Amino acid sequence: MRLEHDFLGEMQIPDDVYYGVQTLRAVNNFKITGHKLDPDFIVALAIVKKAAVIANMKTIAGCMPEQVGEAVKQAASEIIDGKLHDQFVVDAIQGGAGTSMNMNVNEVIANRAIEILGGQKGNYELVSPNNHINMSQSTNDALPTAIRITAVRKGRYLVQQLNDLADAFDAKGEEFRRVLKMGRTHLQDAVPITLGQEFKAYAAATRRSAKRIKRSVESLYTINMGATAVGTGINAEPTYIEEVARQISKLTDETFISAPDLVDATQNIDDLSDVSSSLKVCALALSKICNDLRLMAGGPKCGLFEINLPPMQPGSSIMPGKVNPVIPETVNQTAFLVVGNDQAIAMAVEAGQFELNVMEPVVAYLLFNSMTFLANAVNTLNNKCVKGITANMDRCHEMVDNSIGIITALTPHIGYEQSSAVAREALKTGKPIKKIIQDKGLLPVDEMNVILSPEEMTKPGIAGKQFLKCKV
Repeated sequence: MRLEHDFLGEMQIPDDVYYGVQTLRAVNNFKITGHKLDPDFIVALAIVKKAAVIANMKTIAGCMPEQVGEAVKQAASEIIDGKLHDQFVVDAIQGGAGTSMNMNVNEVIANRAIEILGGQKGNYELVSPNNHINMSQSTNDALPTAIRITAVRKGRYLVQQLNDLADAFDAKGEEFRRVLKMGRTHLQDAVPITLGQEFKAYAAATRRSAKRIKRSVESLYTINMGATAVGTGINAEPTYIEEVARQISKLTDETFISAPDLVDATQNIDDLSDVSSSLKVCALALSKICNDLRLMAGGPKCGLFEINLPPMQPGSSIMPGKVNPVIPETVNQTAFLVVGNDQAIAMAVEAGQFELNVMEPVVAYLLFNSMTFLANAVNTLNNKCVKGITANMDRCHEMVDNSIGIITALTPHIGYEQSSAVAREALKTGKPIKKIIQDKGLLPVDEMNVILSPEEMTKPGIAGKQFLKCKV
């Protein structure tokens, strides 16, 4: 054990750990979720600290001895490379606007730098968590910047997964372009559509979600590093503020810029709410698509059974042979989580007061979860469901042939009143629409077959326009 102190007093710290007294206080105080910091967030925090030490060495070299700076850079690089992540032990939800998170990374980097310099962990006269690792910073600019770096990276991965899913929907749209089926509104028979058109629409909705998320994430490239405590930049040189943004951009291969109004950027986190909202809308769109897939796959004997979903696992512990749509169901549940997270994020964004929103830890926790869960769900939906969907063409065509909905295509040719009478007779007797039209001699068979062909019924315009008696 080693003895460390802060202004509240002394504490015994296990000598083999790299965190220090302030981290241990947080561990004792915040036993909330049992969840530690997101690994991507840990990397982002280390990037912020590395960028800060480089900027400090360039702009106020006398305050950051070169030997200390090099050791700090090495320690931060090790965390960026995935080392020492087990030393980040604070709970994801905590009071203090994330001060405990900031001090956790400050202490780990400081103790690792001390070790690199040949000292003993806890010898903060050699490398200080506050004086050196936190130089020119506050939790109030370091943490929000790390949140945005993390969200940008997670957002890029999510957008990639969504575009891959859209490609899969497009491919199925091509595959199913000749599969005629009944379209439905209000869960009632409407007019024919192709299965391919439905899947193309799913692709369009998915791409729109990807664009919406990409657009919202663009605002996160504006950061408040150098704002320090309240946005006034106290203890941060103007040259440092410019340099630290450049260094973060260099370390991330991105283009982060300093906010034009650092007070605004420190007070407000509405940009994070905007991202969360785009995730919610995406979740809603995906959930609706999954509802459709589950309904179309319902059966196999007593449902619509228009498509087959890949069988992933037995569906019941009591009913032999049952297979459930487990992948779409999983996406539905993920969507519910994302929607709930967005509501909590909205409340947290509103709860800021004056120069700081102290609720950033819960915003970061839920936003990262939403982005990660959604990306995983999209990947799962794509690779374990959509790519393996097949069409039951005969079943689709059978329902079209037996549907009353196809009468809509015939209405311009035989009139609304006559069409209504045919529809009533079909509903009452169970006879197919085509049979009734033929028996009554309302249209020549060859004309009726053209009008009711997939090519005519599933594109804009009047089906069989060439047979109309009136001029159009």
